[in-house]
Amino acid sequence: SSHLMIESATRSQRQTMFSSLVRSSSIRSSNGTTTRQYATASPRMKKAEFVIDHASFGKYIGPTKLFIDGKFVDSVSGKTFETENPSTGTTITHVAEADKADVDIAVKAARKAFYEGPWSKMDARDKGRLMYKLGDLMEKNKDQLAKLESLDNGKTYKEALGDVFLGIDCIRYYAGWADKIHGKTIPIRGNYLCYTRHEPVGIVGQIIPWNFPLLMMCWKLGPALSTGNTVVLKTAEQTPLSGLRMAELIAEAGFPSGVVNVLSGFGETAGAAIASHMEIDKVAFTGSTEIGRIIMAAAAHSNLKRVSLELGGKSPNIVFADADLDAAVKASHVGLFLNQGQCCIAGSRLLVEEKVYDEFVEKSIKMAKNRKAGHPYEETTTQGSQINREQMDKIMTYIQSGEEQGAKLATGGSRIGDKGYFIEPTIFTEVKDEMKIFTEEIFGPVMSISKFKSVDEVVQRANNTIYGLGAAIHSKDIAKAHAIANKIRAGTVYVNSYDVFDAAAPFGGFGQSGHGREMGEYGLEQYTEVKTVIVPLAQ
Repeated sequence: SSHLMIESATRSQRQTMFSSLVRSSSIRSSNGTTTRQYATASPRMKKAEFVIDHASFGKYIGPTKLFIDGKFVDSVSGKTFETENPSTGTTITHVAEADKADVDIAVKAARKAFYEGPWSKMDARDKGRLMYKLGDLMEKNKDQLAKLESLDNGKTYKEALGDVFLGIDCIRYYAGWADKIHGKTIPIRGNYLCYTRHEPVGIVGQIIPWNFPLLMMCWKLGPALSTGNTVVLKTAEQTPLSGLRMAELIAEAGFPSGVVNVLSGFGETAGAAIASHMEIDKVAFTGSTEIGRIIMAAAAHSNLKRVSLELGGKSPNIVFADADLDAAVKASHVGLFLNQGQCCIAGSRLLVEEKVYDEFVEKSIKMAKNRKAGHPYEETTTQGSQINREQMDKIMTYIQSGEEQGAKLATGGSRIGDKGYFIEPTIFTEVKDEMKIFTEEIFGPVMSISKFKSVDEVVQRANNTIYGLGAAIHSKDIAKAHAIANKIRAGTVYVNSYDVFDAAAPFGGFGQSGHGREMGEYGLEQYTEVKTVIVPLAQ
């Protein structure tokens, strides 16, 4: 439609808008297959102490077609694109590539399911029953789902399995909410009955990221389904496999056709079509702040659809001298290096009180050096691969920037081997607030440590950011920790901990980290409309 900003942009402009974090290009072969081509970099390299054979991951890859109206189908164009094993840099398979025509078909199926199909007439408790069954099927297939996630994403099997369990918990949590969503009876002036109903928004478009593909799918589907909506969900182009396998489990659980539609495709085409679609009532997006702006603009220029966004972060992690230092080092290590640093809430601005700064740095370096990169399925591996070459090159550029701007490279800083996309756990010290590594989201295994002297100073510096997704405070003085938590402008503040996630705890950001909340009872608000009904009573 000509009134949409993104539709008036050139293909090159849209590619820039919707590429998830960094630029890539693609070429089309004569058989309709899209192959990625990345700008190559020449980072310094450390010899790998491991060899990973793609064949060692097994042969199972799951479905590779689009899931629309309860069936797996080829894309209208017949196009496909490759998905890559980040641990080896080799192609896993090719999956169907959705674009606007496929989104239109999926939306039509979702509308029919919402307005006419069995889902529209199903009791809320029965909808919850289907969700419980989906959770059971996920648990039954947990090993397969975790291995598929590890294969397609590069994270360790242990971390992927943890994601699966969190996803199961989320689906079951929202299954329990399905028959407990209700309005209020409100006393008003006059002889009237006034009450409210919480009704589903309608057809929901959901766009999920590549860093936690299966878990983010559950975070999106859980509240949407428990409130009675129907869904058109786009997987990240880097990691489509676990989402398509989940679609298979959704069908097996018995969800009516059209309730959940899962598309694999690129942001510039399928993502743009979802964001700008005139018959989608809400869009939920997790990804970069830059793309979040484009999503909001597309929603505004189309049908003013609702938008909820979970975007980037540069979270401050504050360590006071009175903290349990060993516990603070461990929590900070997890808070940064979880998922190879590819985590939106990563505690990437470490602010350590100067009295314990040197000791904290020494302990953190030792812990970072003990991380072991290797085959993601091996029990001893603690460091997986970055998602792809473009993300690896982006991280290496930030490492170079840190050195050029005067930060001290205390450990790491090199690519590991020439196969796959592994980067050493990296720590910078003597970091200044104006350095790029301290202000911009790196999304990689790069810890930046700076020192502070006073409470007032550290609160001011912690809040000196465009983001506001998360923060942490480490101190044995709980009164002080509470007081500072109240002053920090962030959606989640951890005290003496980091990366604690639960389906009942709301998650979201202040500022340019997005708006709206996922998870918990608050997450339901994004997927319901409040209707007021007023009825005159007999005199």
